[in-house]
Order: sequence, then structure tokens, then C-alpha cells
Amino acid sequence: MNILAVGDIVGSLGVKELQKTLPKVKEKYNIDFTIVNGENAAEGMGITESNFKDILKAGADTITMGNHTWGKKEIFTFIDNPKIIRPINYPEGVCGKGYNIYNVKDKKIAIINAIGRAEMNVMTDNPFSVTEKIVSKLKNEVDIIILDFHAEATAEKKAMGYFLDGKVTAVFGTHTHVQTADEEILEKGTGYITDIGMTGPKNSVIGMDKEVAFKRFLTSLPEKYKTAIGKTMFNGVVFQIDDITNKVTKIIRICI
Repeated sequence: MNILAVGDIVGSLGVKELQKTLPKVKEKYNIDFTIVNGENAAEGMGITESNFKDILKAGADTITMGNHTWGKKEIFTFIDNPKIIRPINYPEGVCGKGYNIYNVKDKKIAIINAIGRAEMNVMTDNPFSVTEKIVSKLKNEVDIIILDFHAEATAEKKAMGYFLDGKVTAVFGTHTHVQTADEEILEKGTGYITDIGMTGPKNSVIGMDKEVAFKRFLTSLPEKYKTAIGKTMFNGVVFQIDDITNKVTKIIRICI
């Protein structure tokens, strides 16, 4: 089983890069299932229904979200679609689902989305306790469990990886938009990487226009971000999973 996770789609350029590159990556690595983080697809803030449809049409099997889940009001018209997953640790009763189960090649795959709390400025429940509870529920129901942990702090992501080591198949980080080179198979068999990067404008400050970023850092004023233009890149990882043990045997970083 080869599962691909694609880093945060940033703006319309990110969507176009996904449409161009994803089919080639899926063919090259013989991908069976594709996860795409889409919370920045609407020019860096949320996702529109058009973005949602374009990402699925490009080849995604499920779309995960993050701190910008509610950035566009129209998400409420499709948030209950089983192809989109919002962070599981939003308060109880919030619409949408924090995980879903997919049937692929006689396997049941559970994809979970959670959001960190360190430096995130969001009102959420504890991602560790909430995720642990759902993993305990799912462990006897599915073959593979994968977590997209949308978080700022490397320490929080590393802690989550170790916390779930041996309990889930893989943990990958999103949100910081910079691919890390620390992919590894942890001691008890869980595949891990701190951040899988982003798909969108390359010559940018995490996808945003450089001049706007300069103004924010120079003046400390709340200059409105806008997505950059120009050359684009595609980031992600492939988890190769043994069909018998359901454990990760190899992690391949992709940076195009």
C-alpha cells in the first residue's frame, strides 16, 4: 500500500500545481490513496466549494483542514461531505467530522485530522487526549490509521509522534509550510515527519507575498497577507506500508 500526503495547498496557484503534478506523482509512486491538506486553498484562508471540487478532481481521496477551516463561510454547505475532514479536537457539536474511514484494496484506512494548541491561537480541546480516545476506538475497526497533525510547534508535533508511536500507522505534520528532513520510522513502528511542506508559490514567505511579509516584520502592523505569484512547487511524502503488518516500511519525501 502506498499512501501519499500532499502539503498545504496555497491559493489558486497551489491548486493549479496540484492539478498539474499530482497525476504524475501518483503514477510514478503507484499511489493507492491520496490525502491533501486544503485549508489554505482559498488564497491562503480557508477553502471554497470550487477549490474542494478542483482538489478532488485533481486526484485527492480526502482533504484535511486546520486553523483556517472556517475561513470561508461556504464551507458549511459541504463540510459534511465524507471527502473533507476538519480537526477532531474542535469542541463537541461542531459540524463536520474529525476523521473518516475509507475502503482501499481490501483495507480499511482511517484518516484523522487534529490541530495543535501551542502558538496557534485557537480555542480547541486537547489534541492528545482527543486523538488518543479516537485511536483507541478505531484500533479494532481499521487496518491503517494516519494522522495529519496541523500544528505550529515542532516540539508539539514530535511529542504527538512519540505519544502515538505503535498506536497508529503514521503521523505527519502540516501548517508551517516548510518541509522538514526528519522523516523516520519510530521505535514502535509509526512513520513520522514533522512537516510535509506546501504546494503553491515557491518564491514566497510560506506562500505569501514577500513585500507584504517585510512590512509586517518591519512595522509590526497587521498588513493583510496576499498570496505570492510566479513559480510554484509541490511538496508531500509517500508512506510505503507493508500489506501484512500494516506498518510503514519506507518514507519518501517529495519536493518538486
